[in-house]
This record gives sequence, C-alpha cells and structure tokens, in this order.
Amino acid sequence: MAHTVDMKELLRTTDMTIIAFAQALLRGEDIDCFEMDVNMSVLEGGIGIFPRRLMVHPDQHDAATRVLRDNDIPLGL
Repeated sequence: MAHTVDMKELLRTTDMTIIAFAQALLRGEDIDCFEMDVNMSVLEGGIGIFPRRLMVHPDQHDAATRVLRDNDIPLGL
C-alpha cells in the first residue's frame, strides 16, 4: 500500500515563468515540490486564466517560503 503525504500550497500563479523559476530555486535548496493544475490548460483552451499551484511537504513549507520571499517571488495566496 502506498503512503501518501498531504502537501501544502506554497505558490499560486498564472505565470508559468514564475512557477519554473520557483521550482528551480527550490530544487537548488533540495526542497521537493509538485506542480498542480497543469492540465487545466485543456479546459481553458491554453489562455492561462486558471492559476497553477506549487505544493511542498508541510515540513518544508517554512523553508520554501523563505526561499521564494528571498528571491522576490510573490506567493499569490
């Protein structure tokens, strides 16, 4: 049986470049993250009106928040 972990939302944005930059920064700090709502573009026709969310493990949320704030990335929450 697979063990699941509840993820905590870190970032919400419609800007895919911010998501990519945030993921690169977090990976550089060995913080695992998962992008949600990627497939919403199918429903919206690819125009980018639905925000994507970046999720992290609750134990890493504070550190991840510091990384993004230190790099002036708006959390959009």
